[in-house]
This record gives sequence, C-alpha cells and structure tokens, in this order.
Amino acid sequence: MTRLAARQAAILTVLAWICLTYASAASTLVFPALSGRVVDEAGLLTASDQAALTESLASLETKTTDQLVIVTVTSLQGTSIEDYGYQLGRAWKVGQKDKDSGALLIVAPTERKVRIEVGYGLEGTLTDALTKIIIEQAILPKFKEGDFRGGIKSGTNEIIKALIGNAETVTGETARNAAIGTATGDMPGWPVILLGLAGVGLLIFCAVHGGQLCQGLFQIVFLMLSFGKGGSSGNRSSFSGGGGSFGGGGSSGSW
Repeated sequence: MTRLAARQAAILTVLAWICLTYASAASTLVFPALSGRVVDEAGLLTASDQAALTESLASLETKTTDQLVIVTVTSLQGTSIEDYGYQLGRAWKVGQKDKDSGALLIVAPTERKVRIEVGYGLEGTLTDALTKIIIEQAILPKFKEGDFRGGIKSGTNEIIKALIGNAETVTGETARNAAIGTATGDMPGWPVILLGLAGVGLLIFCAVHGGQLCQGLFQIVFLMLSFGKGGSSGNRSSFSGGGGSFGGGGSSGSW
C-alpha cells in the first residue's frame, strides 16, 4: 500500500468512526411526546401560563400557518442544545410540510441553555442574527434573575412579532438593524404582480361583458380561496407537527 493510499484509508476510518459515534449518540436521545404547542417537561410554567401561550401560538398558526412550539426539558442527555434542537425539530416534524415553517423555543434549565431552532422555511425571517438578539435581550436577562416564566413569555412574544411581519419592532433598535436583511423578502415578486394584474383585467372584463362565464370564474376563485383557508390547523383541538424539516438554523444562549 502506498503512502497516499494509507493516508486516504486513515481518513476514511476516522470519518466512519465519527459517523458511527454521531449515529450512536443520536439513537440514544429520548424526546418528550409532542403533547401540545407547549411541552413543559421541566415544569417551569403554570397551567395558566401554558393555556395563554397555547392560545397565542394557535392564533399565530391561524394567521401565518407557521408552527411555533415551546419546550422545556429536564436534560439534554449529554448532547449540545444545537444537536438536541435540530433532532427534536425533525422528530416532531414541526411546521407545514410544503413550507418547513416550524420553530422551537427550547429551554434546558439543568444545563442553563436556551435555543431558538428554526425550520428551513423560516430561516429568512428568523435569521441567526435576529434570534440571537431575541435570546440576549428578551430571554436571558429574565433567566439570569430566575424568572423562567417571564423569559419564556417575553421570548415567545418577540418570536411571534417577527413571524407576523413585525421584525422591526423586536427588542428595539438593534433588532431593527438586524431585520433590514429580511425587509426585501416582503416585496411581492413578479408572479404575484402579474397575478394581481390578471385579476384586475378579469374584473374589468366581467364589468363590461358580464355573463355566465364570469359567474363561473368567480365561483372557481371563491372555491380556491375557501380551500386555502381550510389548510390551517390553528383551531384544531389537538396538535401535531405538519411534516416540516430543520437544518440547524437558529441561535443559542446560556446564563
């Protein structure tokens, strides 16, 4: 065996060992059941806190189809909160399947860690910079005072602000600067503009000509809009992930 071949074999052996170690660690993680929009395994919230937060999160999904879940855990089971959050998001499949519009607020009081885990589809809105600011300015100050309830509520409110399109109001001037990069994402694209122009043209045509054709078109549009509204799961009595996926986006903090 040549020296180059031996080196390549050594590298492959190390990579295989790393993959096996990671797979072994991943298989040992045991996640709590996704019992609702708030999963308080660590017992940091009162029943009224959980009810109020659940209502806010359900309202968020009704408005945006985004799924945000709050979870507190008793242990990270020896792994980092980044690895735990990434795997938990995938295990629970939070977020709509076709949009990957899920996010998690994870609190691990034993390890004194907190993380906002962001699904693929929300990484342009809940950027790493913005989630870091939310953690540092809205969550950690309260956690350092022992106020877990206040920190979770405050952090949740700031995440919701960002998801409903008010990122510029999140945690003050610093967050407004971080939100500049997301502002261009709110501009309608050419497909939306063309669709709007086509709709205006249809209205003008129907106003001038009328007839059964236009009535049929309006009925089709009405049915499409009704079907679209039915897609939200915000008012369901039970809750489950919608099939979303995660790629490790988000930020973490400690106190």
